[in-house]
Amino acid sequence: MRACLLTLAIASLLALPVHAQEQEQEPPQETVPSTEIEASEASKDAEAEAEVPASAVPLAEISRYVLVFNAVRGGYVDPVDDRELMQSAIRGLLLDLDPHSAYLERSDAEAFDENTSGAYEGIGVEVMQLPDGSMRVVAPMDGTPAQRAGIRSGDVITAVDGVPLTPASHDRRGPLRGPPGTEVSITLLREGQAEPLELKLRRETIRTASVRGSIREPGLGYVRVSVFQADTAASFADTLDRLHAESGTQGLRGLVIDLRSNPGGLLTSAVQIADELLERGGIVSTRGRITAGDTAFNATAGDRMRGRPVVVLVDAGSASASEVLAGALQDNARACIVGSRSFGKGSVQTVLPLSNGDAVKLTTARYYTPSGTSIQARGIEPDVVLQPEGGAAPSGFVEALLPGHLEADGDGVAGSRAGDVLEGEAPVTSAFATLRAIVAGGTCAAPAQ
Repeated sequence: MRACLLTLAIASLLALPVHAQEQEQEPPQETVPSTEIEASEASKDAEAEAEVPASAVPLAEISRYVLVFNAVRGGYVDPVDDRELMQSAIRGLLLDLDPHSAYLERSDAEAFDENTSGAYEGIGVEVMQLPDGSMRVVAPMDGTPAQRAGIRSGDVITAVDGVPLTPASHDRRGPLRGPPGTEVSITLLREGQAEPLELKLRRETIRTASVRGSIREPGLGYVRVSVFQADTAASFADTLDRLHAESGTQGLRGLVIDLRSNPGGLLTSAVQIADELLERGGIVSTRGRITAGDTAFNATAGDRMRGRPVVVLVDAGSASASEVLAGALQDNARACIVGSRSFGKGSVQTVLPLSNGDAVKLTTARYYTPSGTSIQARGIEPDVVLQPEGGAAPSGFVEALLPGHLEADGDGVAGSRAGDVLEGEAPVTSAFATLRAIVAGGTCAAPAQ
């Protein structure tokens, strides 16, 4: 009787119709940067929601959950708090969907918003939670404690302050956040290192300047975009105007945009930057299960580079919105892409706020480049491929190798084709060599050595 009452209570809270007997369910369709997000968009129009009929939850399935819940609560070796048990169940509901969907308690949802504004307290690293609770580093952010300590894309953080990470470690603000000035010790695993690395970092208020630029050679500019935040597109436009002015009356003759280890961020910022460099053509489209929410972004007239050559530098740490920008410029033949295959995070996460202040970050669509190619689990293939210095082995850290990743439309990418993390100044030097060749009348190809 108690189980039946709890079953009906859950159904009532969910506001879902309950079927008196189990129905055969259609398999859920897979629907798919940032963070990530990861394009962090608000929920789509209310009209789109109205077109989707409420899903019927079979009574037998809810009853099955209640039976397991009561078995654990009544028989586990130690007492289990009801709220903690329910939190575990909710996390599990989203954990098996894909690596990017997650339940966000109120503080986590607030922290998620902070990431897009560019100010928060921590060590400055974009991470992805793995099923066992450990964290895979997508990329350290420029000028932060994480970057200064030598943390790399692909590292796996397994413990914080000597405590092994579990899924419960990520409740509330997470294990890496904390007041500025406090120290945190992390244990991480790195490809090619036999023993775990122990690092001690001091937390800071992270205020990342997402765009910086300079004149590297007469008439040739360099712009580094480290993450896509709310003000990134405006900062990019201001930086580009400044570089034009510094180059004299003729302005820039060419530009290198560095997107290495840029984990993504706001989709709208990437779209706006693409629009600053395109006169016409598509930029990106998103397609998901709810067709009313599908979107397409197209360029408007006006190219701040006045049609002059652009080279975009990417690597295995370039994800989500970075790949949207690179793909848009590549498909429109507006830029030469140099570097290594990008991460392949081609899915859209929509943050769905709940009435209690928590939120669900849910994968809802896939990104498609203007040519109609899905970025998901493929990444962007550069026109000119670079190798890491010293012949280092590929990082092996890409979307296609994440457990439970969403497949691309069509054939996925084999793990052996994973890209490299390209660190240091050598890739920038190679990018400028390609740019000089294009400015001199050449094509998008590796310059002769």
